[in-house]
Amino acid sequence: MLPADESGAAMQRRIGILERPDCRIHYEVAGEGPVLVFAHGLGGNHMSWWQQVAHFAQGYTCVTFAHRGFWPSSPVEGGPDPQDYAADLDALCDALGIEEFALICQSMGGWTGIEYALLRTGRLAGLVLAATTGSIGWDRLGRDEELAAWRRGADSARAACLASGVHPACGLRMAEEQPALHLLYRQVDEANRALDKEGLRARLGAARTRAPEELAAAGCPILLIGNAEDVVMPPFAAEAIAAKVPGARHAMIERAGHSAYFERAAAFNAILDAFIGGE
Repeated sequence: MLPADESGAAMQRRIGILERPDCRIHYEVAGEGPVLVFAHGLGGNHMSWWQQVAHFAQGYTCVTFAHRGFWPSSPVEGGPDPQDYAADLDALCDALGIEEFALICQSMGGWTGIEYALLRTGRLAGLVLAATTGSIGWDRLGRDEELAAWRRGADSARAACLASGVHPACGLRMAEEQPALHLLYRQVDEANRALDKEGLRARLGAARTRAPEELAAAGCPILLIGNAEDVVMPPFAAEAIAAKVPGARHAMIERAGHSAYFERAAAFNAILDAFIGGE
């Protein structure tokens, strides 16, 4: 039986594989209309966006994919390099004949989004960076004291999560208030248990070198979303980057940890609806 969208109608999905020189990229396409492409974070894969696809496929073509090295895409020898993400996305859009689209990125997906936006300037109808600075350096935000204070609290909060068996990308609130969602998040994350995430996290950190002002070259509407209780990415980074990029906007989701798109899907979807609808 096919899954249903929010209207109750069966949602048609197309599942495919993109062959790259050194790996295979799994992707799915659902719905019809203007194109939305979703780039997941370190704790996820294409399935992470289930609440967004079910909502937006009623009026949009939703494209989800698993980054190289993330199940069910193929493993990559030596582990994935985030420097390859933008080219993978470019190849996927070419293969699907996508000429213009809005790109929605969460956490690790921000490296994909920023680098793609600067690689293919003018192709994006919009860029959403949720709980991520992508390849923009935290030391370039101009919020050093705020960053130092956040780091102290975030380090303690992550330790408390780990001691309680809670995934830091979910946070204690999600685990306590929505234990089923926390379990589902962990199950999706564990699909990539063979991936060297610490090695990849180090590569992501090393690639965090850009200044916020560079994002202006993307030439498209930009929305940055922060999550008030995030202990993985500084919540204030969304506002800090938006202040340095002409025309960029920012929003904050309250009572949400790092994965607000998962934990507070209704709020996240409403913000995204307004942005892609031109409000």
